[in-house]
Amino acid sequence: MAELVFFSGTMDCGKSTLALQMDHNHRARGRGGVRFSRNDRAGESRISSRLGLETDAVEVLDGTDFWEEVMRRRTHGQRVDYLICDEAQFYTPEQVEQLAKVVDEIDVDVFAFGITADFRTRLFPGSQRLIELADRVQVLQVEALCWCGRRATHNARTVDGVMVTEGAQVVVGDVDMAADGTAAGDAGHVPVVGYETLCRRHFMRRVTAHGANLMAEQDQLLPFDVDACLWHGSGGPAAGT
Repeated sequence: MAELVFFSGTMDCGKSTLALQMDHNHRARGRGGVRFSRNDRAGESRISSRLGLETDAVEVLDGTDFWEEVMRRRTHGQRVDYLICDEAQFYTPEQVEQLAKVVDEIDVDVFAFGITADFRTRLFPGSQRLIELADRVQVLQVEALCWCGRRATHNARTVDGVMVTEGAQVVVGDVDMAADGTAAGDAGHVPVVGYETLCRRHFMRRVTAHGANLMAEQDQLLPFDVDACLWHGSGGPAAGT
């Protein structure tokens, strides 16, 4: 029986690595499949892992119809037994429903990989629909770590190392946008947008590795845990107050 399986976790937990490994294992057993991805860090039509593994894939666009993609390939004689769907959090709810239809109507396995929640801890629409429809949801066992060493449970967006909780839900590989979404002037500083995995404790406190490092540089030994974003030197909300 074919299944729709959603493999989920934070950044750095090995989702794309597992996607490539599963594709390899199925192909090694003579099965035919198609790899899909969207907004991969390596660029369009790629699946890449932070370990350095990379291969080609079909880029998913807003207009991509998975049912048509599979039927077109089968009509032309291509064997399609399974689909690898990386960065599935960026798929539309309608596309997730198409994947479920592929599983139910023509017995094609679908293995989807993606982040569940965004930098605001809000579910991505694609991930939400996958949780609602998947036969199985598997949280990956490879634990991403917060800068403090605890298990990371949240994805944080940073601008110049300082955590932000507002902005567009999807910002991929773009370091030329200011925190409010407008381009920085040529004469001004260009903010660097990045992502970081944090434990819940430090996500709620907005303590990034940048803020913690700034505090450590002061060589201040305090008998309690201080919220780095409330420290005037961290660049956080209290900076300058």
